[in-house]
Amino acid sequence: MNTAFDHESIAATMDVLGKAARAATVGLARCDADQRNEALRQAAAAVRAQTGAILAANAKDMRASEARGLSGAMLDRLSLDRERVESMACGLETVAELPDPVGQVLAEWERPNGLTIQRVSVPLGVIGIIYESRPNVTADAAGLCLKSGNAVILRGGSESFHSSQAIHQCLIAGLSAAGIDPAAVQMVPTTDREAVGYLLSSMAEYLDVLIPRGGKSLIKRVQDEARVPVIGHLEGICHVYVHESADAEMAKEIVLNAKMRRTGICGAAETVLVDQAGARRLLPGIVDALSDAGCEVRGDEAVQAMAPGAVAATEEDWSTEYLDAIISIRIVDDISQAMEHIRQYGSGHTESIVADDDEAAARFLSDVDSAILLHNASTQFADGGEFGMGAEIGIATGRIHARGPVGAEQLTSYKYVVRGSGQTRP
Repeated sequence: MNTAFDHESIAATMDVLGKAARAATVGLARCDADQRNEALRQAAAAVRAQTGAILAANAKDMRASEARGLSGAMLDRLSLDRERVESMACGLETVAELPDPVGQVLAEWERPNGLTIQRVSVPLGVIGIIYESRPNVTADAAGLCLKSGNAVILRGGSESFHSSQAIHQCLIAGLSAAGIDPAAVQMVPTTDREAVGYLLSSMAEYLDVLIPRGGKSLIKRVQDEARVPVIGHLEGICHVYVHESADAEMAKEIVLNAKMRRTGICGAAETVLVDQAGARRLLPGIVDALSDAGCEVRGDEAVQAMAPGAVAATEEDWSTEYLDAIISIRIVDDISQAMEHIRQYGSGHTESIVADDDEAAARFLSDVDSAILLHNASTQFADGGEFGMGAEIGIATGRIHARGPVGAEQLTSYKYVVRGSGQTRP
């Protein structure tokens, strides 16, 4: 398949995708949950059967990306092995087992005039998803869209082009086996960036919503240029606040996991805030654990005084999403200053408090305005799969429509169904 097109070809190709996706929504509306679930299970079986082909395609992407000098964190996002391929298949099966989010009666009431009104969940329609690096998003995104009755146009990153194409073929096999129009899940067949521009600016008649998943520059471009609503987040500047009451061993393990389990995901912690009153008891163990794991620690003057291995943090560090083995640490006076720091520098993504003081934890969970808040748990749990959603397309930090992990339920809207017995309005 060609990966480069001229301008006219891109416009024509994208319009064909849009028309086919819009037409596919008609067929999806006629599919019941069993048929959509069968497509997901068949796609999972195809992923397992094509593991070798998927890994071969991924090896091609990895070689090209290494030659381009991609960072270790980016290469980790891109890399697939048998375990990650099996995880994709399991994710599709898990989504298939979730309750059907479509056609649910969300509310029902009767008016004094006898009218019965229901609010019923419906698909959003056609979703465009633009993502980078991680080829597993191809399966996760398509699976969630299919589960929620939406058609989807996928545009993966150029670095994961061959991997995503191989996974897409498995999804097509699943749809065909279940008797669903394969146009319900389509991929943009070019790596040309002009295709992204066309998707954002010229497909409003086909698309109902766009979801970006990737780095700051991609998401900002989508938010700036899109002509349809966008669900997404710009940055994942996540904090762990270690309260003075925290258990030292728990705090150390949570911070270490929040930063180092996978440094390149949006739920990775980027800043740690430690109460002044507990700093001498809590900070050394945290810094030693991070340093031993190969993480560079950047701290304010108070941190450097207690942990000589820390390098000086700059003002820029507090608002930086490293996506790498680097973390900034600041000593704060108390919980009020910690929450003010998060308000000033955070991105509204995910924050965690480590505390044995339930009153302090309750205040933090109540007063911090981020999409995901945790008490005594790692920020790396900011994931739809960990929330029992089977998978996620991304984390939404806006306040309209969806917030937090975007799973199948968040890919629905609703309509009102009103039943009467001949009523007319006076």
